[in-house]
Amino acid sequence: MTRGLFITFEGGEGAGKSSQGEALAGTLRAMGRDVVVTREPGGSPGAEAIRNVLLSGAAEELGPAMEAILFSAARSDHVEQVIRPAVEAGKIVLCDRFLDSTRVYQGVTGELDADFLSGLEAVAVNGMIPDLTLILDIEPETGLARASARRGDDRPDRFEKENVEIHRRRREAYLDIARSEPERCVVIDASRDNAGVAAAIAGVVIPLLQQMDDSNPARRTAVA
Repeated sequence: MTRGLFITFEGGEGAGKSSQGEALAGTLRAMGRDVVVTREPGGSPGAEAIRNVLLSGAAEELGPAMEAILFSAARSDHVEQVIRPAVEAGKIVLCDRFLDSTRVYQGVTGELDADFLSGLEAVAVNGMIPDLTLILDIEPETGLARASARRGDDRPDRFEKENVEIHRRRREAYLDIARSEPERCVVIDASRDNAGVAAAIAGVVIPLLQQMDDSNPARRTAVA
């Protein structure tokens, strides 16, 4: 069976990861592709239960190390229950956040030891590294304003409520990851309108799919 594709969306609060994931899913489905849209923390029943603990802030007082362990437990369940089976079945998986969020949120601004995080990541991911990571880049002030408008009267979650300087550090951390792993990461200017961002993303993903099809006759037959 032809292997599918694993694409992750990363970036700060209000960058549009969820909406752009759905937009890309619609484009790919219109092309006849089998697409799974998922998210982190969450995406599987076990991981969704942990999501509620993390985003409510209930684990915050336990410190960033415990938060990282909980994120990793959720990720392991998500990988094995949803992501890996879908990719091995030839599907395209689009995931809102993945390992880079832990590297940035718990690693850079949580100031956790890099070796500690690397060990957690190796166990949680278990070889399931994204084929492509789209980093949606936006000024933190703009992203936070978007996030505030989106949630309306709801309270900000565990991470949205933090001060803007922390969000600036996270933005730079994402850009550092993109610079260090250019073979995996593509930075997308998320300050444009939704249609402009979606077009930029499609301009990256569709040629990648065509390249994969051209190198694999079985894949061409499957989507013809």
